[in-house]
Amino acid sequence: MDIILKKDVENLGLEFDTVSVKPGYARNFLIPQGYALLATPKNKAALEATLEARKEEEAKLIAAANAVVDQLKKTSITIPAKVGSGDKLFGSINNADLSAALEKAGVSVEKKYIKIPGNTIKRTGKVTANIRLHRNVEYNFEFDIVSDAPVEAAPAKKEEAKSEEA
Repeated sequence: MDIILKKDVENLGLEFDTVSVKPGYARNFLIPQGYALLATPKNKAALEATLEARKEEEAKLIAAANAVVDQLKKTSITIPAKVGSGDKLFGSINNADLSAALEKAGVSVEKKYIKIPGNTIKRTGKVTANIRLHRNVEYNFEFDIVSDAPVEAAPAKKEEAKSEEA
């Protein structure tokens, strides 16, 4: 079922997006809560008229989103996390953690605009998150997840173990 969003809905879309959802979700939640309208031809025409009237405001929003994307291109993020055996994390990293790390780096992006594949990250390494700031502006942001354990501590323990054996 196609609907037109009246408000931003996390993990679904932004205001004025036309999205396809299951009929029960639309009928029982989105439409009664006032988050969406059915995408009838009449409502689609009204949406086009609204977008045409808001063209100047949309241009400002797109310019602001592009400015944030330029900041993101200059930013590199490394998120330290507790790591167990191998490269598995204790817990996980999600869009809120990435939003907080970006905030520390000086780039303000709300967590609702960040989509991480699988919603959470449970291993160290390079990860790509899709940051959608506007319906026309998306950016794939790469960041690293590393162990927060000191690198020198592990070899020191091995050396101690060797000296005890001798």
